[in-house]
Amino acid sequence: MKKKISIIGGGAAALSLAAFLDSTQFDITIYEQNKSLGRKFLVAGKGGFNLTHSEPIDNFIQRYTPDDFLKNALLYFDNEQLRKWLENIGIPTFIGSSKRVYPVKGIKPIQVLAAIKAVLEKNNITIKYEHQWIGWGDNGELIFNKQANIKTDYTIFALGGASWKVTGSDGNWLTVFNEKGIPIRPFQAANCAYQIKWPSYFIENNEGKPLKNITISCKDKTQKGEAVITQFGLEGNAIYALSPQIQTQLNTSKEATVYLDLKPSLTKAIILQRLQNSKVKITDTLRKTLNLSSLQINLLKSQLNKTEFLDLKSLTTNIKQLSLKIIAAAPLDEAISTTGGVDLGAVNIHYELKNLKKHYCIGEMLDWNVPTGGYLLQACFSMGAYLAHYLNHQK
Repeated sequence: MKKKISIIGGGAAALSLAAFLDSTQFDITIYEQNKSLGRKFLVAGKGGFNLTHSEPIDNFIQRYTPDDFLKNALLYFDNEQLRKWLENIGIPTFIGSSKRVYPVKGIKPIQVLAAIKAVLEKNNITIKYEHQWIGWGDNGELIFNKQANIKTDYTIFALGGASWKVTGSDGNWLTVFNEKGIPIRPFQAANCAYQIKWPSYFIENNEGKPLKNITISCKDKTQKGEAVITQFGLEGNAIYALSPQIQTQLNTSKEATVYLDLKPSLTKAIILQRLQNSKVKITDTLRKTLNLSSLQINLLKSQLNKTEFLDLKSLTTNIKQLSLKIIAAAPLDEAISTTGGVDLGAVNIHYELKNLKKHYCIGEMLDWNVPTGGYLLQACFSMGAYLAHYLNHQK
């Protein structure tokens, strides 16, 4: 007789798991609280569906915090294997100029989801919609809102984090897990905007403008990229990647400090020399000799007093290490992803809950973090494929 597998949640991790499970061994059912699968998956595709990244897998793994937790899954089903699988199900991909991987032009997110759903149909996966899991019964059965009590051999939770509640990723399950004695951590925003109290005159003239070709540092990590000035503060890939470091400071000190290098291509010594050798006004030197943008110059002026700006050594130091004080992260629901959820120490190397055998957790509901750029989806696909491989070989 087939063993019964219940997958709770219908996001990328759940879809990947269901696609790779052996339906000759298992009777597999996905329980989804919405009326359709993959709602957050589709939202992620707006503005360009970044499926994964093309960088070498050793570098790829190091993007994650912590960098060892997902290593086995990423090595088992890496970015190249994901691309090959997508190609096999009718979704060819290409590598963009940023080295990110996208479906070939003309293929929309809904078509990617449809191709994956076709795999599930071929794999005889049962999907039950509008089934919201609310806890366990007295005998360990799964309880759903429709008064359905489900007995199952294996339970896999793929309940997501706590961002984009409109997609169903609300994090309400955290309370149920906590009451069950499963170690959890509060959710926090990640890959999100961070609040900076800009001078009013600065934001009036610079809101929405991008800081390009910069690096941002926090604690021991430096990230190259781009950031955008907003009314709220700062957002963009260069700041998203520093979320673990920023959140650690916010948790301990209620504020965090990041440092911007506005001219990473030049050393401090070269910048100072060019400033000292210039015969024109400092602002003109910054624009014409150092090629700083008007936004970068305005940013310097907004953070320095007149004496600091006119002192060439001080100005040089701030071009290379301009400090900005962060006072808060964006609200959870405005974040691209979240950290927190199930404590990583609560699961073994196959994502099985240590105090609840044959119950597994995959996807964003676990407390790991990674920047945007295709890494989030790749991790979810990899975890699903990895767990499927493990379960397929259970006796």
